[in-house]
Amino acid sequence: MYAEERQQAIASLVNSRGRASVAELAEAYDVTTETVRRDLAALDRAGLVRRVHGGAVPVRALRLVEPGVGERENTRAEFKDAIAAAAVEFIPVTGASVLFDAGTTTSRIAAALPSDRELNVVTNSVPIAALLAGMPSVSLQLLGGRVRGLTQAAVGDQVLRVLDTLRVDIAFIGTNGISVRHGLSTPDSDEAAVKRAMIAAANYVVVVADSSKIGCEEFASFAPLSRVDTLITDSELSDAHRDELTEQGIEVVVA
Repeated sequence: MYAEERQQAIASLVNSRGRASVAELAEAYDVTTETVRRDLAALDRAGLVRRVHGGAVPVRALRLVEPGVGERENTRAEFKDAIAAAAVEFIPVTGASVLFDAGTTTSRIAAALPSDRELNVVTNSVPIAALLAGMPSVSLQLLGGRVRGLTQAAVGDQVLRVLDTLRVDIAFIGTNGISVRHGLSTPDSDEAAVKRAMIAAANYVVVVADSSKIGCEEFASFAPLSRVDTLITDSELSDAHRDELTEQGIEVVVA
């Protein structure tokens, strides 16, 4: 089967079934997962399907597929664990300030915080705050506001007002999509506003995202790639995507 034929078949399958994962498509067409990701990227650019975390959905379903924390927690868990382990190496020395965006990967970093240094930690994540509240070496500030049940993240004007007054040494930011054209993006505009303010408050920005999000574009862009200092991702990152990101001045760490 030629690539064009396979892509047409994939588009028909996704639109008829309503969703298909990368693994399912690779098995169905006897190709590698990287080949499927390239096919989905081409179909996404053509407007025939919409790439999402781990697969694709019909274009018409774009705003209905943002997964909740429970679903995302176990998705690509081994890659998230590796990313978190690499991210811990970026934790500053005693007395530094660290900002954690909400997310299942950033939660893993928070869980691995070294206990041998005192840190000032700021987060809008209810699960991260609960995790760190009893840690003696952490001075914790939980950003208050409306909590989105889907992501358990505080959003809204109250969060933005506080972030506007802060300056932190390093921020660990999650994202649903990364592309040169659209930058960092996420499905929800309120979360995009908080992520944008977090990046503005940080002296150094580390984005943590598994490779399935690279090349994806979600509804709301919250930062251009020029605002990212380091991206930590997994070993399934393609050489083409790595070169593309490096050309944007980003340090790419493969965990």
